[in-house]
Amino acid sequence: MRVLDLYCCQGGAGKGYRDAGFEVVGVDVSPQPRYPYEFVRAEAIQFLLTYGHRFNFIHASPPCQLYSKTQRIMQNDHPDLLGPTRDALNAVGVPWVIENVMGAADQMRNPVMLCGAYFGLHTYRHRLFEPGGWELPEPPHPKHVKPQTKMGRRRKPGEMGIYVGNFIGVDGAKEDMGVPWMTRNGIRECIPPVYTEYVGNKFLKHLGGTSLG
Repeated sequence: MRVLDLYCCQGGAGKGYRDAGFEVVGVDVSPQPRYPYEFVRAEAIQFLLTYGHRFNFIHASPPCQLYSKTQRIMQNDHPDLLGPTRDALNAVGVPWVIENVMGAADQMRNPVMLCGAYFGLHTYRHRLFEPGGWELPEPPHPKHVKPQTKMGRRRKPGEMGIYVGNFIGVDGAKEDMGVPWMTRNGIRECIPPVYTEYVGNKFLKHLGGTSLG
C-alpha cells in the first residue's frame, strides 16, 4: 500500500503511515532534508493531479497558517490551499484525508478531531481530519485533566506541553511528540505520528471491510 504525503514538511504524518505499514512518498514545495522517506520537491497540487492515481491513499496537510490564531494576530497573509487541495483530491478519485488545525473547522466537512490525550501523549495538540471516499471513526475525547505548560517554560511532570512558536525544550518535545529527527521548526508544525498511524490503520480496516462486503 502506497500513501502520498502532500505538504509533508519534516515527516510527522509520514512516520505514522510508515508505522501503520504503508510505503510513503512525501511531497513539498520546499526542500525537506530531514524527511525520513522518499521525497519529491514539487508543488503539491500539481504533483497530485499528475501522479496521485498511482497511490492507494493520499494524505494532505495544506499550510495551516491561514487558520492559525498566532498568524491572525500578526495579520500575515497566507494562501488558502484547503479548498483547492480538496478539489484536486476529488478529481484524482483516490481515497484521501485532509489534516488541519482547529481554526480551519468551518472550512472542513465533518472532520474528525484527534487529541494527544487519547494516545497517551504529553501534549493535547488537537488536529482535524476530513476523510474523502471512506469513513474515519472518531475516537473518544478524554477530558483535559492535566494543566498545560505555561508559555516560555519547559514541561514539568504532570503537565501537557504546548509546542508552538519559539518554545522551550526541543529535546523534550521530540520525545513527547515521537519525532526525534525534527528541528524546532518541524515540531511546531507537525502532527504526532500516532495520529496518522491511527488514520492509516482505520483505512486498512475499511479496505478489509469493503473487500469482505
